Amino acid sequence: MEPAEDHSFPPASFKPLLNEISGLLRSTSSTLTVAETTTGGLVSASLLSVSGASKFFVGGATVYTTKPRKAWAGWTDENVVNYSGPTTELVTELAANVREQMDVTYCIGEWGAAGPTVLGPPIVHVAGQTYIAVVSREGFATRVVNTGVAEREKNMMAFTKATLVLLRDVLAGDVKLEQQRRPNGSEPASF
Repeated sequence: MEPAEDHSFPPASFKPLLNEISGLLRSTSSTLTVAETTTGGLVSASLLSVSGASKFFVGGATVYTTKPRKAWAGWTDENVVNYSGPTTELVTELAANVREQMDVTYCIGEWGAAGPTVLGPPIVHVAGQTYIAVVSREGFATRVVNTGVAEREKNMMAFTKATLVLLRDVLAGDVKLEQQRRPNGSEPASF
C-alpha cells in the first residue's frame, strides 16, 4: 500500500497568517478582491481556505495573459503595445482598476515571473521576481520580491506568501499607504 499523499492546502505555515488577515478584515467589515498573475490563483485559493471567507472575499482574477488583462483589469491596446514587463506602477494600476470595478475596500495585485523561462527583449522579466500592490481608496503599498531562484513552483508559493504578508502588514498598520499624486502634483488621486 502506498503512503497517503498530503493534500493539505494551504501550507501549514500560511494558516496563522491567513487567520490574522481574516480577523483584521472582518473586524473592520472590509472587503477584498485579488488580481494575480504568476501566483495563478493561489492567493485567492489561500484566502478562500479560511472559514468565513465569504464575509470579506468578493472575488479574484488570474490575469495571466493579455486577454483577461483587457477584459477584467482595464488594459487598453496602448497598454499592450507599450508593455515592457511588470513594474510597481503597473501592478498598482492593475489593483486599482480591479478594486474600482469590484467596489471593494482592498485589492491585492501581483505580477511577476515565476520562471524558469522568461520572455526576451523588449519584454523585461526576471525569473523569481514579482511586484505586489495593495490598493485601497486611501492609497497603496507596494513590494518587490526577488527569490533568486528560477524554480516555478517554489516561486509561486513564495510569491503567494509574500503577497499575503504585504496584505497583513497593511491591514495591521505596519506598512503605511502611500497616496498617488495627480500628474501636476496637486491633490491625491482617487483610487
